[in-house]
Amino acid sequence: MDEETKPNRQQRRAARSQGDLDTAGFLKIADTFIDLANRHNKQVQATQLHMAFLFAAARYNAHVGKSVLEVENHEEFVESMIAEYTDFLRQHLADASLSSPDES
Repeated sequence: MDEETKPNRQQRRAARSQGDLDTAGFLKIADTFIDLANRHNKQVQATQLHMAFLFAAARYNAHVGKSVLEVENHEEFVESMIAEYTDFLRQHLADASLSSPDES
């Protein structure tokens, strides 16, 4: 995005007030879920916790698909969600800043 098309501070604030997320807002919300997981991980095994988060994400995404976006073709929506998740997971697995088991 060049400087001419990049939204200014006022435009970003207006977009946020209408519920739109910029990259910083998106990451901030994602971090709150990660923080919640880390707090729960003190008492719940990570192998169980990650499945609970995945279940919750699927439940919320089903709500958004059916009630907010009103998707007619559920399978297309599922496939698009699978593709998004796959991309996110691959990016994070490739992230050198995440420690591997032998580095913990």
